[in-house]
Order: sequence, then structure tokens, then C-alpha cells
Amino acid sequence: MSLFRKIFGSSNPASEEDKESEFNKSSDDNTTSIDEKFIYNFKKNGGKFLYCENSEEVKEQFENILEENDWFESEVLCYEPNLFGILDDNKLSYDNPKNPKFLLARCENLIAEEGSILFSSKQIKQNKPNELPANIIVLANTSQIIGTKSDGLSAIKKKYERDYPTNITTIKYFEKAKEEDFTQYGSSAKNLYLLLLEDL
Repeated sequence: MSLFRKIFGSSNPASEEDKESEFNKSSDDNTTSIDEKFIYNFKKNGGKFLYCENSEEVKEQFENILEENDWFESEVLCYEPNLFGILDDNKLSYDNPKNPKFLLARCENLIAEEGSILFSSKQIKQNKPNELPANIIVLANTSQIIGTKSDGLSAIKKKYERDYPTNITTIKYFEKAKEEDFTQYGSSAKNLYLLLLEDL
């Protein structure tokens, strides 16, 4: 049984506080799975995490995000043709956007060690993180969660034997630091939603 189904499964409706305490308890434990470690670190960094059991739930959660932010009928930055369908379904414009409300993208991997998202030129072209919209919606699968950045680079190497991507970067901060934090110097915080589809 999947960890995500155990925590988020509809058969046992646990309260948000129970789920949160599960993560907090397990975050100090050396036996924590990389799935739990990623979720804990990602949420600690300010990311918004939405677990989906199937593609219908992905569409539903995507529409909920649009509704929550009043992003219907707006411009979107998206470089991946396989995502154009979900944009068309919601009447979102992605042809040469002048002022996109958000970026819709997949990613290379989800890095458990630091709760970050690994992108390459396949998803964001040659844009630096600070050149991307402030709002980002990422579609990913549970099988993309890996331990460390070096695991991520190895996975990219294995995935693209010939057409090796450039501009490999991570986005780690998903909310503005409340105080001056030197660890965030030079990085731009993003309002990031992760739609995580169960595929294991």
C-alpha cells in the first residue's frame, strides 16, 4: 500500500492536524521514507501540496487552484505541448503570453533532502527562476521523488542519453522569508502548487 494512500486515502479521513503531526513526528526519525521526507521539507519551505490518486483528481485540483486565485481566462506560460489540453479545457491562453499569471510545468524530479523541485530546459527553456512568473503549478508523479540533487542529476543523465537538457536548476523557496535569511540570498521565492499524482 502506498504511503500517500495511507496518509491521504479517502477510506480513513484523518484531520489536517493528524496528518501534520504524522509528518512532524517522522521528520526527526532516521527511518523516514523519502516520500515523507520530501513532503515534510517541501511544506516547510512553504510549498502547497495536493495529492491526486488519478488524472481526474489532477484536473479537479487544477480547477480548484484556478478558482481560488481567480485565474480563469488568463495568460499562462507553458512550454510543454502535452499540457496544452488542460489549459484549453479551462480557456487559458498560452500563445506568446505578455503577462502570464502562472507557469504550468512538469519537472525532472522532486528532491526529498531539501524539499525542492528540479527543472531543466525541457520545462522552463533558458529562463532563470527569477524570470519565471511568481506563481507556478507543477504536475509530478510520486515516482519522481528521489533522495538528493546528485540522484536527480544521475536520473537526468539516464533519461536523456543524447538530447541532454541544459539550464538544470532547483526551486526551493515557496514563500518570502519573514526575516532577512542569508540562505535565501539571490533566490526568488515562488508561490508554488504541486499536484502530485500517484503512479506507484
